[in-house]
Amino acid sequence: MKTMFLIVVLILSALSESMAGDPDILSDFIVPEDNTTVDGNFFTYIGMRVLLDAPEAKTFKVLKASMAEFPALNGQSVSYAVLDFPPGSVNPPHTHPRASELLFLVDGTLEVGFVDTTNKLFTQTLKTGDMFVFPKGLIHFQYNGDKKNEALAVSAFGSANAGTVSVPNSVFNTTIDDGVLALSFKTDVYTIQKIKAGLAGKS
Repeated sequence: MKTMFLIVVLILSALSESMAGDPDILSDFIVPEDNTTVDGNFFTYIGMRVLLDAPEAKTFKVLKASMAEFPALNGQSVSYAVLDFPPGSVNPPHTHPRASELLFLVDGTLEVGFVDTTNKLFTQTLKTGDMFVFPKGLIHFQYNGDKKNEALAVSAFGSANAGTVSVPNSVFNTTIDDGVLALSFKTDVYTIQKIKAGLAGKS
């Protein structure tokens, strides 16, 4: 009986491993139905050219190269994002439900961190040339604490469509009842409405 149980556990583990990340494709690449020409242009993304000679950003911004922007990534289990942090800016707590993230700091310094499922916080101060990995699905953030200099980072994801769930927006910019939020955060409805108004003012 124990042997049978062990075999079932091993099979289920193998299945869960094989289903992790993007599904495997049965061809070299996937071409959208409306695409009539497949040549080198299909496999080239020029959306990052806007970074060259761009003025300094006033607020935190992300430039993505995921399946939505670059259809050739469909089925390839990879995508990128360039993160531009003006002085004192933050990429608020968020998660990527379908991928881990490997961040490379190109310029500046960043305070980064994530929280695991036991609510333990792991933080680090990154300097130019450093890398940091954010495990798949865990809440994480990045903050440029330098009040004078910007920071620039490139993130690689293990999915063509990693997804982003912003914690502040998902909690306070949805139709979750204010009373439920007040109870959940052990505060009052007025405070919840004030937070919602503050977030609405930033969008």
